Amino acid sequence: MAAKSTLNAKNLEGLGAERLAELLIELSTGNAAAKRRLRLELAGAANPEDVAKEVRKRLATIARSRSFVDWQNQRALIDDLEAQRSTIADKIVKIDSTEAFELMWRFLALAESIYNRCDDSNGRVGEVFYDARMNLGELAKLAQPSPEKLADQIYEALLRNSYSQYDGLIEVLSPSLGNEGLEHLKKRVVSLSKEITRRPPDKERRKVGHGSGGSIYEDEIQESSRKWMISSALRAIADAQGDVDAFINQYDKKTRKSPVIAAEIAQRLLASSRAEEALKVIEAAEHRDEDWVTFEWEDARINVFDALGRAADAQEARWQCFLKSLSIDHLRAYLQRLPDFDDEEALTKALDYAQTIKNPHSALAFLINWPAQDRAALLVFERSKELDGNLYELLTPAAHILAGKYLLAATLLLRTMIDYSLKNAKTTRYRHAAKHLMECSSLSASINDYQKFETHDAFVERLKKEHGKKSGFWSLVK
Repeated sequence: MAAKSTLNAKNLEGLGAERLAELLIELSTGNAAAKRRLRLELAGAANPEDVAKEVRKRLATIARSRSFVDWQNQRALIDDLEAQRSTIADKIVKIDSTEAFELMWRFLALAESIYNRCDDSNGRVGEVFYDARMNLGELAKLAQPSPEKLADQIYEALLRNSYSQYDGLIEVLSPSLGNEGLEHLKKRVVSLSKEITRRPPDKERRKVGHGSGGSIYEDEIQESSRKWMISSALRAIADAQGDVDAFINQYDKKTRKSPVIAAEIAQRLLASSRAEEALKVIEAAEHRDEDWVTFEWEDARINVFDALGRAADAQEARWQCFLKSLSIDHLRAYLQRLPDFDDEEALTKALDYAQTIKNPHSALAFLINWPAQDRAALLVFERSKELDGNLYELLTPAAHILAGKYLLAATLLLRTMIDYSLKNAKTTRYRHAAKHLMECSSLSASINDYQKFETHDAFVERLKKEHGKKSGFWSLVK
């Protein structure tokens, strides 16, 4: 049973309304976000319609702001934006879905000014606007705007999509657009594509960079963005209308030979029961690097073979994809389709192959994740000198997994990272290296046979001999 001092809703109710109100006033003092939240709640309690007015005022204030938001204040900005978004999507919609729909458009319109004064390299602000786009789709179903008016709103938004805040808008709103709205939007986009754009006089052109082809000008970037918007919008409309040919026509013949694009086209042809055409598209794809695996193309090719009833070809494609990439998904799919007992033989063959490939890191990652820990441990014993101690994102979890049963293999992986950090004087990694050394010490108590490798004491003595002057490391060990 929870103690009376445990922080939960039931215990807080026991304080009484008056005391809770005092606490809220105290806690919100100096906290602008908390005050705004309380005002929203008070407005909703007094008159639900006032909630929309409060949100509208706040959106206007955010739009007018010009101060730069550094990383320290980003969290407050995100919380503020999220509070407005959730209020629109969860509360105002229950009062007036049409107003909620209009307010969510206003919310999305904030994106450009927000991005202009905020570094969103971590993508957290973008997540809020992504959620708003998803909300807009649901609100449109409730508000039921005119398809033609909605199409016009989408068109104008796409013209202002400088920060990709409106990406995916057609897909999200296509159910509310219906064929009428989609046709109207397509008409406007096609009309835009026919407009002739004239290059400014040379003396008026603004240079913004330099590339392999020479100077890059602002008008060139704008024209490129315009063409991309037109092409992507027409593809989205084609998808919404189920028009595969219209989708294909947005790519020239050369672009259709890109493996990724060929895969997109083939998957759509398959969905339209046009498997033979899909095969031609797949086979026409041109691969610049035969050693590089384009999984989209591989999967589309397998799906085409399956659709054509060419099971053997599909199986061979899965196997070849595994051989080129050590793809666990493709190997599992391959094994699942083999007769009983044949799958065991094939798995042994696959594990043998993985264990001997040129890149030991790819092999280790595969064997750890399959999982085949015994094979992974053997790989470490045989090829520990080939391992790169800088690949801590692979070696650390692998060591922790192997430490459960294969203590010596885990120790060798930890040593590899320690050696790398010290040999290369990676001072920022010394704390991790010290931790790894302590882990080695802990594991050593249960290792009876070090085989051909150094004992723990011998390893530590070697470190002291080779790196004894690296006090930054040894102070952490002590």
